Amino acid sequence: MGLGTTLLLGLLAGVTILIGLPIGRLRAASPSLRVFLNATAVGVLLFLVWDVLSAAWEPIDEALASVHEGEGGLGAAIGYGLIAVAGLAVGLLSLVWYERWMARQVGRPARPFGPGAMTVGETARVRGIASWSDARRLALMIAVGIGLHNFAEGLAIGQSAASGEIALAVMLVIGFGLHNATEGFGIVAPLAADLDETGATRRPSWGFLLGLGAIGGAPTFVGTLVGHGFTSEPVSVAFLALAAGSLIYVITQLIGVAAKARRSDLLAYGILIGLIAGFLTDAIVTAAGV
Repeated sequence: MGLGTTLLLGLLAGVTILIGLPIGRLRAASPSLRVFLNATAVGVLLFLVWDVLSAAWEPIDEALASVHEGEGGLGAAIGYGLIAVAGLAVGLLSLVWYERWMARQVGRPARPFGPGAMTVGETARVRGIASWSDARRLALMIAVGIGLHNFAEGLAIGQSAASGEIALAVMLVIGFGLHNATEGFGIVAPLAADLDETGATRRPSWGFLLGLGAIGGAPTFVGTLVGHGFTSEPVSVAFLALAAGSLIYVITQLIGVAAKARRSDLLAYGILIGLIAGFLTDAIVTAAGV
């Protein structure tokens, strides 16, 4: 398959993430609805963690099976295992460090300087991401984690097309496209709880939503381009592990937000529906022969 056609497939697989983004502009969502949407996003992301870790473990499992059958050494299994552990650690801990750094930026006092300067007790004016609300920063983290996951998916599409497995590449596009449609919802779900100083829902702009969609969906296209050029299973494992680590961190944050509402019933219902949505799309793809 030619590069142009392959890139078109990668674009189609990634663009479906835009389907769920308009939910982020819901007007005056009730507290119960916000908790439920947040919990459903947790369910979707839990499925993605399972999906990502399963894919990252597959080459390790194959290498261990080869050792058991006497057809290979432990070198490959150890190598893939170290890559997976390193990716998981970086994906998880980097977000922990980033969140702590961001908290320091938000609460950092200004340094007095010159006439009319702020006093030590006053807070410096923050700009950029540090000025965003917690809900917006959390949505950004989700988009980054999903983007890493989608880059690995793009690698699979590109590698399949480059190796001449056209039917597999097309079915991967269909399957990943279905998954990305649910991932868009997972990105914007925290925004339903984004309130201003008066308690009113702060609606994100279309530009902001499209930016999140680009962060989460564009890596599918980029991964397709990279995957068409060369095949590298270690690279795929590394990005899958990175995605898993970042998604695990985001899930803990979302559960913390839901716990504050003290609605364990809505949390359970939402997680269940999110998990069902994730496994249902995966079942559809599997039944189609992928």
